[in-house]
Amino acid sequence: MFAEGANLLLEQSLNDFDLDTRRRALVALLEQSHATPVWRHIANMHCHTFFSFNAFGYSPARLAWLGREEGLELMGIVDFDVLDAVSEFLDACDLTGVRASAGIETRVYLPEFATREINSPGEPGVCYHMAIGFTSSEVAPAAQKIVDELRQQSAQRNRGLVARVNAYLDPVTIDYESDVLPLTPAGNATERHIVSAYIQAAQSQAPDPVAFWAERLDMPAARVRAQMDAGAAFQNMVRSKLMKRGGPGYVQPDSDTFPRVERLHELAELCYALPCAAWLDGLSEGEQAMEELLTLLVGKGVVALNIVPDRNWNIADPKLQAIKRQKLYEVVDLAQQFALPLNVGTEMNSYGQKLVDDFDAEALAPVRDAFLDGAYFIYGHTVMQRWLGMGFQSRWARDQLPVRQARNRFYAAVGRCVPPGAAGRRMLQTVHQDMAPAEILAALDAQ
Repeated sequence: MFAEGANLLLEQSLNDFDLDTRRRALVALLEQSHATPVWRHIANMHCHTFFSFNAFGYSPARLAWLGREEGLELMGIVDFDVLDAVSEFLDACDLTGVRASAGIETRVYLPEFATREINSPGEPGVCYHMAIGFTSSEVAPAAQKIVDELRQQSAQRNRGLVARVNAYLDPVTIDYESDVLPLTPAGNATERHIVSAYIQAAQSQAPDPVAFWAERLDMPAARVRAQMDAGAAFQNMVRSKLMKRGGPGYVQPDSDTFPRVERLHELAELCYALPCAAWLDGLSEGEQAMEELLTLLVGKGVVALNIVPDRNWNIADPKLQAIKRQKLYEVVDLAQQFALPLNVGTEMNSYGQKLVDDFDAEALAPVRDAFLDGAYFIYGHTVMQRWLGMGFQSRWARDQLPVRQARNRFYAAVGRCVPPGAAGRRMLQTVHQDMAPAEILAALDAQ
């Protein structure tokens, strides 16, 4: 019982805002853990950390520990607008034995689709977009300039949002610096942090919080009380009512609200990372033209495609489930035609999302192999770039594997045979720039 309590305290310390505290807690947990991990052939390559927002409050180290405890063979983190989690997560996964990758997500503007909604509902020309396969939080000055731009633009949008919502909720108001930023470990707030700050403010500033929210959300008090008791559901509802389209905090974006897609690609290329498109569900006007969209994005440098599988098959309505499932299969086929490896995961940045997809679900059987191939590919690129400077975007890769399909297969094969951590790094010591891809795989297989 004492040991269980000690482990629980250490796991809680994994989410401390202090990096050294997190590191010490992870080392202590590993020292006390005598069980050999049981690795399952599953992956979650899209997990947000608390450096943007994680619904469970998980840090990069906590996610690495989760991977070990749950037997997730492969995991990837993706945070909005920052690279703060990259080094911590990769280092932590070296210790826990998880095959890891790390990336960034933001919203960008795509002028060629200015009149069509893509994957950001109600916002024509705007799309969620990613870059994956980073190897460090420390980047060159030119890349850091772009990261700083993303962080500053996000903060500017947040301050505008807070000003508009403050005006609507007055006399319940918050201060961005003193009420929102302390909820984050490194000053990168999201709408969900802002929602939490408003809910806390209403509890302390409104004489009757239920009556206050009932009036401001235009809802019966009984429903508000029930939602407040549900916790997470109430936060989602407040965000939807106040900050999404039609709410008092919402402003329709235009061509200057978000950076152009090329700017994120520039960051990826400077860091030898991988520009990655993001697919929602195939139902928007833009995603109904997915072949046209991918042709455009691949021409701009995209080399991978992100999918959140659960929302495209795990649906109660049978008709909608059938439609979305078919769209899922179609986009996977299209990605293969474009030689785009898949980055799949649950996101974990909204309440109710799973820790990992159900890879044994019948609905995922036709696409399971493609999902895993993509996960091994991303990890394979990551270890080759991290330790040897021979990742997917390297000069070596472009010279030796000019055809992208062959390059994809090579990095997926590396991902399968190179273990994480010190053991994998020792294996890669036999690899050098003068070797051909076949020689490298043969050398790795021989170990």
